[in-house]
Amino acid sequence: MTVPSVYELSLLGLAAFRTWKLIGDDTILDWPRDRSMELAFKVGGPKLKDYWETLLECPWCAGFWVSLIWWGCWEAWPHTTLIVTVPLAISAIVGFLGTIFHALAD
Repeated sequence: MTVPSVYELSLLGLAAFRTWKLIGDDTILDWPRDRSMELAFKVGGPKLKDYWETLLECPWCAGFWVSLIWWGCWEAWPHTTLIVTVPLAISAIVGFLGTIFHALAD
């Protein structure tokens, strides 16, 4: 088991953030997210639906699992994982900058 360098950690962290943002927050995945909530309600009722909703939409909850998956991938396939994280990391940076510039423009 190895510890990522600052560069690798930055890429992994930004990719994990962007992955969580896609899964738990971005409107582009509203339909599958809403559908999974409906399925959770059908299977386990309102309690399971609330649990699933919290798990998917909470950056602390889902973020932990997404981060664990990215770290595991990096441990198993370090070079390939870093190549895959680069577009996600760049996307996260673009999103941050877009949010800042929008806020400044308003």
